[in-house]
Amino acid sequence: MSNLAVLHALDSAKTQWYHVTAIVIAGMGFFTDAYDLFCITTISKLLGRLYYYDPVNHPGKPGKLPHNVNNAVVGVALFGTLTGQLVFGWLGDKLGRKRVYGFTLVLMAVCAICSGLSFGFSAKAVIGTLCFFRFWLGFGIGGDYPLSATIMSEYANKRTRGAFIAAVFAMQGTGIIFAGLVSMIISKLFLLKYETMPFQKNHVLSTQPEADFMWRIVLMLGALPALLTYYWRMKMPETGRYTALIEGNSKQAAADMGRVLDIDIQEEPDKVADFKASNEFSLWSREFFKRHGHHLIGTMSTWFLLDIAFYSQNLTQKDIFPAMNLVHKDYEVSALREVFETSRAMFVVALLGTFPGYWFTVFFIERIGRFIIQLVGFFMMSLFMLIIGIKYEYLRDHNKWLFAVLYGLTFFFANFGPNSTTFVLPAELFPTRVRSTCHALSAASGKAGAVIGSFVVATYTLDGDADKIRTAMIIMSCTNLLGFFCTFLVTETKGRSLEEISGEDGGNNEISKTSK
Repeated sequence: MSNLAVLHALDSAKTQWYHVTAIVIAGMGFFTDAYDLFCITTISKLLGRLYYYDPVNHPGKPGKLPHNVNNAVVGVALFGTLTGQLVFGWLGDKLGRKRVYGFTLVLMAVCAICSGLSFGFSAKAVIGTLCFFRFWLGFGIGGDYPLSATIMSEYANKRTRGAFIAAVFAMQGTGIIFAGLVSMIISKLFLLKYETMPFQKNHVLSTQPEADFMWRIVLMLGALPALLTYYWRMKMPETGRYTALIEGNSKQAAADMGRVLDIDIQEEPDKVADFKASNEFSLWSREFFKRHGHHLIGTMSTWFLLDIAFYSQNLTQKDIFPAMNLVHKDYEVSALREVFETSRAMFVVALLGTFPGYWFTVFFIERIGRFIIQLVGFFMMSLFMLIIGIKYEYLRDHNKWLFAVLYGLTFFFANFGPNSTTFVLPAELFPTRVRSTCHALSAASGKAGAVIGSFVVATYTLDGDADKIRTAMIIMSCTNLLGFFCTFLVTETKGRSLEEISGEDGGNNEISKTSK
C-alpha cells in the first residue's frame, strides 16, 4: 500500500519554524512537569522543620517529616501522574490529541497554585491539603507524557523525529535545573532579610517563621510556564495522522498540514479509507499482540526498571547530599540555609550531570540510534551505582569529589540513555490508533517504578545510614542491569516512517526487521 500524500509530506518535510514551535510548546509542558515534580525535593526538609519539630521526644534534633509523611509528600504526585497518564493517554486516542491537550496545562497551573495555598493550622491539615493538590497536579502532569510525545512524533519528519521527541523531553532537564535554581534564589532572598543562627545554637529561632511563605512561593511559581504556554497549545491543529487515519477526514488532514507546511496536499479520500479499514484492530486484539506485544512488554519493563533508580536518585538528593558532605548537617544550619544549600547542590548536579545528558541524546540519537544509547546508558548507570555502593564509605569520608563525579555520571548516562529513549520509543513503535495509549501504558509502568523508588528504595536514605544507602545503591545497580537485558525486547526505529515501523502501510510488520 503506497503512503498517503499527507503522511509523505510530513515525513519528507524540511525542518521548519513549525517544528521549532511544536518543540517549544510541547517542551514547556515538560519543563513545568519536571519543575513541579522535583521542586518538592528542595523544600521537604523545610516542611519537617516547620511542622514536625518535637523538642519533647526528639530533643536536640531539627524537625523532620516522619517516614510515612515524607513518602506521601514526595510520592503522592507520582500516583497522580500514573493515573493521569492512563486516563489522558486513552482519551488522546479516543477524542484526539489536541482536544485534551490544553486541559492538562490548566489542571497543572491550578493545582500548582493551590499546592502553595495549602491551608490549616495543624501539620496534619497543611500536609493533607498539600498532598491532595499534588495528587491532582500529578494527574495533569501525567497527561502531558503521552500527548506531548505522540503529538511530536506525528508532526515530525522521519529524519529528525527522534531528535525532536528527545528535545521535548530534554525540557525536563531544564525544569529540574530551574527547580534547584528558583529554590536557591528564593531561599537566598529570604536569608538576606531573615538570616539567623544555626539549630545547634538556638533550636527555636533557627527555623524562621517566614520560611512558611518561602516554600509556598516555590510551589506556586510552577504555574507560570503552564499559563504562558496555554494559548499557543490551543492554536495547534490536530495532528494530520490522527485526522486522516483515525477520524478518516482526508480533507481536514490535508488542509491542516498544508497550512502548517505551506504546501498543497492532495486529499486522497479513497486511500485514507483503505488505510483506516486495514488498521482497525484494537489494543487488546490478537493482531496487536502478534505485531507489537513484545515491544509493549519491552517499553513497559525498561521504563519501569529505569524509574526505580532515576526517581530514587532525584527525590533522595536531599538525603544523599549531606552524606556526601556536599552540604552541612541539618543541625549546623538554619532552616532556610538548609534549603539554600540543598537547592544549590541540586542545581549544580543537574547543570553538570543531568542537563548535558538530555542534549547529548538530542544531538546523537539519529546518529547512534535509540537502541545503542539505551543499552550503553543502562550499563553505565549500573556500573557507576555499583562502584558507589561497594566503595560508599571510602568515597564519603575520603574522596567526596570523586563521589560527586560518579554520582553526576549516573545522571548523565541516565539522560544520555534510557531516561530519554524510554520516552522516545513508545511514541514510534505503535500504530496511530493506539499510539497514545501504548505510550501511556509504558509511562505509567515507569511511574510505578518511580513509586517503588520513592516509597521503598528512598526509605533506605532517610536516616543517612551508610549500610542502608549502600544497599540502595546496589539495588539500583541491579535494576539498571535488568533494564539492559529488557532493552533487547525493543528495536531500532531511526530513519523510518511511523507507518513503516508499525506496519500500518501494509508491510509485513517492518518493525520486526531490526537494524541493530
